[in-house]
Order: sequence, then structure tokens, then C-alpha cells
Amino acid sequence: MTRRLHPEPYRTYNIDRNINYTNICTAVCDFCAFYRGPKHPEGYVLDRDVILRKIEETVALGGDQILMQGGLHPTLTLEWYEELLRDIKAHFPAVNIHGFSPPEIHHFTKVSKRPLREVLERLAQAGLGSLPGGGGEILVDRVRGAMTRGKVMTDDWLEVHRQWHLLGGRSTATMMFGHIETLAERIEHLDRLRQVQDETGGFTAFICWSFQPDNTEMDDIPPSGPFEYLKTQAVARLYLDNFPNIQSSWVTQGREIGQLALLFGANDMGSLMIEENVVSAAGTVHHLTLDEMKSAISELGWIPRRRNVFYELFEDEPVAPAVDPERSRARAVQLPVATTSP
Repeated sequence: MTRRLHPEPYRTYNIDRNINYTNICTAVCDFCAFYRGPKHPEGYVLDRDVILRKIEETVALGGDQILMQGGLHPTLTLEWYEELLRDIKAHFPAVNIHGFSPPEIHHFTKVSKRPLREVLERLAQAGLGSLPGGGGEILVDRVRGAMTRGKVMTDDWLEVHRQWHLLGGRSTATMMFGHIETLAERIEHLDRLRQVQDETGGFTAFICWSFQPDNTEMDDIPPSGPFEYLKTQAVARLYLDNFPNIQSSWVTQGREIGQLALLFGANDMGSLMIEENVVSAAGTVHHLTLDEMKSAISELGWIPRRRNVFYELFEDEPVAPAVDPERSRARAVQLPVATTSP
């Protein structure tokens, strides 16, 4: 399936930064180690100058995008978010703002008492460029209701994307698996995404990762291993044949498994991720340099090509791989990952 959709001699990556503008959240999610309640002493909202400085650092490192996500803050108004977007675009007009997960957008409608479409239109006019797929977990209400309180349920999560797509916007979709869901519920999650994609065609990519249990209320659940991750991603690639791209999740899996994911359905290494706070709060910390990310691609015989969130390639002069693609890929599948238990 991957080779049918992506016969080209390259695999892609991008450079961005995840800015978590607040960790204050009114939802209670048993799987989240990042959030803090509204009155918690460790709660924060980043100053505007701090956010702009982070973006300036990102641009200096070659980044063209920021991933802007936070908690469900109880008092920040829709106008606050519009002002934030306008400030960012005024200082960095070329930077794409990939911002605000469906739970956040849904929360904005409740705080502002405005309809979803109006909220999305106003955010787009203020500078929002694309939507991330965060907060998807498993798109089955049984699972969502058992793990979280005060957070958007399945139909409303999907409706945020649907309405954004109908406005001409693009977004990504995610799945966090390996906790209390069944295998049938993983497939139901994929099927719900597939249905929306058939309707709108607005999803650019799908990203899945295994639940990271450390420092959460669900730390008694053993983490899924690399075999389960690669198997799940491969199934997703087959099922979501109407999704143009699948991203590797090296941020949760590490370089070696993230690289191997390119042989299990992924055609994209994802982001260099200059900053990441949510996964690392759960005890999983992986870092790659730009050279390491590019070498992970080239070692498998593909040309590393930088792209933006819309999967448009930058016109950097690519360097042809110095190894035979088929031989390098055959060598890669001999890595001992298949012997690792889930």
C-alpha cells in the first residue's frame, strides 16, 4: 500500500516546535501526566513574549511551523486566542500555526457560547493555518468515558475536523492505543476517521502511538512494545487507504523503531520536534538531531526531503542515497524488534 501511494524515491520530514501555551485543564484524563487543575500551583500560561521568543528560536533553526496546543483553560476567552494568533502572524507571517486540538476547539465554543463554525472561521481569520489531531485517543465513547471526564466525545471530536475541512482547512488525525481499548475498538477508531475522510478529504496524515503510562493514573497498565506499535501502524496503513500520509512516531518509540516504521506503512518521519512536553511528562524522552533524522531515512535507501504541514516539498537540493535501497531495507528488517514482546 505504501509503495502504491508513494513510489517516489524519497521520504519526508519537517521542522517544527510544540509550544504548550498552558497546562491548566478542566478535563480530568487518567492517561495524562501533563495537565494541572485550575488551582494547581504548577499550572501556567506562557507570557506572550515567551511564546514569540520560542517561535523566533524555531525560525532560527529552520522551522516553518509551530504546533500550538494546551489544556482546556477555564477563563481564556476566544478573543485571547484571536489576539495570540494575530500577534504571531504579525511577527512571523511565514510561520504556519498548526494549532488547537479538537478538544480545545470544542472547549472554545463552550467558553465563548459561539457555534463551532463561527469559532473556526474567527480563528482562521486571525491566522490559524491547520488543525492537529490531538485528543483523539480512541474514538469510541466507551473508552473515552472510562478514561476522561469533561472532555469532548467522539462525534464532536470528528465534527471539529469535518467543519474545518468544509471551510477549506486541512488537519491531521491521531490514535493513542494500548490501554483499555479492545482490538475491535481500534478498528472502530480507524473506521470513523475513514468515513470523515471519504466525506471531506481534509486529513493530510495519520499518526498513531502507544500509550505512555509513567506518571499517570493508569501506570499499572504495561506499555505496548515495538512489535505492537509496528503492527498497529501497518494495519492503519492498510485500512486508511484514503489517507495520503502516515507519520512515524519516533518521539514515543525512539530512533530505531521510528526508522523501522518506514517499512511498516509510514512514508514520513514526522517532525524534528524542537520542543515536546506532553509525552516527556509521561517519562518518555527521545531526541533526534536533524542529521540523525535524515540519516534514518537515507540508511534505508530513500532521499530525505523536507516538507511543510501540507506535504509540499521544500526546494532544498536533495542528496542521493549512497546505498542500494533494496539491500538496505532488507538489512533493516533483520533488526531484533520482532522478537520484542508487546
